[in-house]
Amino acid sequence: ANVVASYVRNREAAAALETECPGAVTLAGDLGDEAAAVSLVDTAFDRFGSVDVLVNNAGIWNYLAAGSFQVEVWDHMVRNNLRSVYLVTDYLLSRWLKAGAKGRIVHVASTAGQRGEAEHAHYAATKGAIISYTKSLSSELAPKGIITNCVAPGWVDTDMNTEVFSGTGKDAVAAGIPLGRVPTAEEIAWPVVFLASELASAISGEILNVNGGSVLCG
Repeated sequence: ANVVASYVRNREAAAALETECPGAVTLAGDLGDEAAAVSLVDTAFDRFGSVDVLVNNAGIWNYLAAGSFQVEVWDHMVRNNLRSVYLVTDYLLSRWLKAGAKGRIVHVASTAGQRGEAEHAHYAATKGAIISYTKSLSSELAPKGIITNCVAPGWVDTDMNTEVFSGTGKDAVAAGIPLGRVPTAEEIAWPVVFLASELASAISGEILNVNGGSVLCG
C-alpha cells in the first residue's frame, strides 16, 4: 500500500514507518491547522494520484476536572481531536465528491465517547462527536460509495498512557478488563485494516468496540 502519514514531533516513529513501508511519505504538521490538513491530502494526491482510504488516528488525552474552567485546555483538546478530523475528512471529501470517487474512511474514537469519563469530559466529548460524525457521514455518503466506520478502543498499551500505567497502574487497569490484559496498538490496528478492506464491504456507520470486553455497547 502507498501511505501518507502526519506526525507532530516524533520524527523517529516517522522514520521507522518510512523504513518499514518503502515509498511512504511522512509530513510534520498540526492537523488542527487548515493549511496542514489540506497539504496532507494534496500531497497524497500529488504523489500517488488517488486516495482510497483515510484513517483518522491523530489525538491527545489529558485531564480536565469539571469546574476548573480551563478554556485553553478544552480548546486544545477540540483542536487536536475533533477539528483535525473535520479538516482532513471534509477536504478529502470535497475532492472525492468532485471527482465522483469512492473510498473508505475509518475514524478512531474511544469507548469514552460512548460511556463518558470522569475528569476527561473534554476528551469524551470529542470522541462522542466523532462517533456521531461517523454515523452522519455514513447516512449521507454510503449511497455515493463512500463508506465510513469507526473503531472505538478502550485502554491501549501506548506511550499516551505511560503515566497511568506506571507502578502497579497497568495491572490495576488490566484487572478491570475481562480479557485480563491491556490490548496492544497492533490489536487496534487490525480492526482498522478490516474496516478499510473489502472484507467489510457491507459495513457502514459501525462503531467497532475494541476493548477486551470492558465496555459493552449495543
